[in-house]
Amino acid sequence: MNSELQLPDQSPTQKRFNRILDPDHPLCREDVVWMLEFIKKKVADEDPALKDLTQPRLLQNFHFFAEAAMSLIHRRHYSNQEADRLRDCLRQAAYGLNKDNPRETRN
Repeated sequence: MNSELQLPDQSPTQKRFNRILDPDHPLCREDVVWMLEFIKKKVADEDPALKDLTQPRLLQNFHFFAEAAMSLIHRRHYSNQEADRLRDCLRQAAYGLNKDNPRETRN
């Protein structure tokens, strides 16, 4: 059985999270804002997953969060390459907060 067929087990939040990070999904401003709000809420709620991250990793998460937020401030039409970069910033900013988000750092 294909793992994609198991999607009904996922919560609506998990589905949206995965859809935003899917490279085939066209990224829009609303998606970026939703993801930044998701991360902000996890931090404000002191999500236990954050306690598993090292201080350098937490600083990396913050760096990528700020990059994504600044990208919204300086909004312009995104090329596919820019959308991929923004999506990667969101993935890295949410590192460790999502069970399906890989826990490995890109070099």
